[in-house]
Amino acid sequence: MKTTILFLALLSLHFNLKCEEKIERVKIGNAVSPIKLSQKDFFVPKKIILVIGDGVGFNHIKLARLFEGGPKFNTAVDRMPISGIVTNYSFDDLYTDSAASGTAWATGVKTKNRFLGIDSAKQEVKNISEILDDYHYHSGLVATSSVTHASPAAHYAHIDSRYKEEAIATQLTESTIKIALGGGRKFFRIKNTDKLQFYLDFKKLTSISDSEKKIIGLFADSGINRGDGPTQLAMTKVAVKYLESSSDDCGRFFLMTEGSQIDWESHDNRVQPMLDEYQDFNNTINYLLGYASNRNDTLIIVTSDHETGGLNLLKQDQNEVIISWSTDRHTLAPIGVFAYGPGAEMFSGTFDHVDIFGKIIELADKAPSTSCDKHAE
Repeated sequence: MKTTILFLALLSLHFNLKCEEKIERVKIGNAVSPIKLSQKDFFVPKKIILVIGDGVGFNHIKLARLFEGGPKFNTAVDRMPISGIVTNYSFDDLYTDSAASGTAWATGVKTKNRFLGIDSAKQEVKNISEILDDYHYHSGLVATSSVTHASPAAHYAHIDSRYKEEAIATQLTESTIKIALGGGRKFFRIKNTDKLQFYLDFKKLTSISDSEKKIIGLFADSGINRGDGPTQLAMTKVAVKYLESSSDDCGRFFLMTEGSQIDWESHDNRVQPMLDEYQDFNNTINYLLGYASNRNDTLIIVTSDHETGGLNLLKQDQNEVIISWSTDRHTLAPIGVFAYGPGAEMFSGTFDHVDIFGKIIELADKAPSTSCDKHAE
């Protein structure tokens, strides 16, 4: 009996110590807060940019706000005039991975975890880049993970496992995607053709001269290492410039850009590296808001696939926030959606992540019918 009691006491001590190891401190910042933006009059967007913060929940946003400038600081999403709450679950599980969640917003269909671009019966479903191609939108992808990772792959792949990344890479080369930038070099057979150009050096990518070719930029074997490769912000700037130059007279494009490794650092329960990844994500959104605020044809949508890590903000201790992590996995928490630009008002309220797809397609369908519309020819 004494042995059992001693064992249970030691086991309890082990778990308490493990819990203590997950508690960290984050210093509260005091930066000057950027101004909030006002919603513009309604126009139909010609340019739609979907920004994904992989693993970002409401507490990630709040902690980033406190870390950067304190409780009154405006992060990029705080500046956006429209916001909502998104529910997220897969076909047969309240728990969703990035593949099922990405497929939901990229196809409007619920599917099983690990599936990409197929429904629960493994039937292919048309994804957003394929559909928008019919409306004359050129599509692009940016990710700080491999471009074959779940969230970016959901926009072009049709496969029963997100882990078949070599097959997914082949599908990217054959897809309607005009430009894809990120990591994943090891999954590709790199061969330039008359219609496809690979770039392995980001510096060379910044001076693209031929906007007629499909561009695939691969700047790491797998995910991009912070400090060694280009940031989400840098790649997003190049993708926007390329899509502008490659678009026809309609001037339409769709871009998905993801801060992929916020999720990875949250899985590892590492708060400062997570905040570093979030800062790049935040800088990317601020750049896109600046781009959109100077025009009346660009819609910015920011959301996530799921919350990762069960991040808890516990209390303030002088000029620090005490935080803890409750898991190293995804949680069932709802996520946010934020929007700015023409059509942004459609993203207020509470809705499911499949509805993001439907709202984007609805906006594309409202675009004036002209000779450049394939469906009007």
